[in-house]
Amino acid sequence: MEDYPKPMRQRMRWWKLLGLAGLAGVAATGVVVARAERRRRAYTPEEIRDRLRERHAKASSSS
Repeated sequence: MEDYPKPMRQRMRWWKLLGLAGLAGVAATGVVVARAERRRRAYTPEEIRDRLRERHAKASSSS
């Protein structure tokens, strides 16, 4: 790194920080998606049917 002039080293440092921030963002998004998927799969088929019927009844009554 000492071979490069100081402005070039600073620019390279910013790119590294930007890359690390991007990786952290991708990892955080993956965590959020995985958590939502786990929560969605926690319902039994009967619970899902009940929720859908409730939504349908609400939609039908408000129309």
